[in-house]
Amino acid sequence: MSLSIVASVAARKAAIHAAPSSSCALCASRRLCWSSDVGADDSWHAQLEFGKRKIKRGSSLFRMGDAFDNLYAIRSGAFKSSVLLEDGREQVTSFKMVGELLGLDGIGTDEYMSDAVALEDAEVCVIPYARIVALSHDAPALASEINRMLSREIAHDQSVMALLGTMQAEERVVVFLLNLAQRYEARGYAPNEFMLRMTREEIGSYLGLKLETVSRVFSRLQALALIELEHNRTVRLLDAPKLRARISTAVGVESRIARTARAQHAAIPAIAAA
Repeated sequence: MSLSIVASVAARKAAIHAAPSSSCALCASRRLCWSSDVGADDSWHAQLEFGKRKIKRGSSLFRMGDAFDNLYAIRSGAFKSSVLLEDGREQVTSFKMVGELLGLDGIGTDEYMSDAVALEDAEVCVIPYARIVALSHDAPALASEINRMLSREIAHDQSVMALLGTMQAEERVVVFLLNLAQRYEARGYAPNEFMLRMTREEIGSYLGLKLETVSRVFSRLQALALIELEHNRTVRLLDAPKLRARISTAVGVESRIARTARAQHAAIPAIAAA
């Protein structure tokens, strides 16, 4: 391992340990991370301490192959997860926002299986996985919660695979926008207007489309007065029912994605700062 990498890892660990500790029990936004079945009186909340870490836009939270030691809950900002293909291309595998966890893919392998890069200035809670394991021995509810999270990750991956295998280009983009709208709504934001934190190229990588194709689909949806784009980043959904009607070949897939988004953040109140 080179000296620069060693220094980088050391600096990252120092930043984590220097951060003030807090507890899930004291966080007003804990339901963004944990399911609605987890009550405020669950004792493990008070024992699950974490540090906080700020990540600048474009910086990595962790890299594929890094040793797995923490789960990360997003407090603010957004991230993309991606893997490097054999031909050197980046394949975006997911976009994560406030209240979602990063690092679950490292549980079974003891190393992170993807890169996590901030799409904007962000802050995360650093949750030591060893602490979760220790607490789960006396708190079966915590172990069940982690299993639910892993199940949701699997369901998400299956939905994406179905999307890529059965939908045409326009349908993929429409489902992507509708899913984002549902996730923003679950966080107390307006579902018909939101900011795209990712680039067209990143969207294309995630959906299995070329950059030019993504741009053409956005232009077509604008021409049909179904969406409106402001500065190419702010999206307004002008007619969600008509957008859904354009999904012809895989309505069942879209419904599963919608259910996954709703189940993932059921009964979430408006975001409140911790």
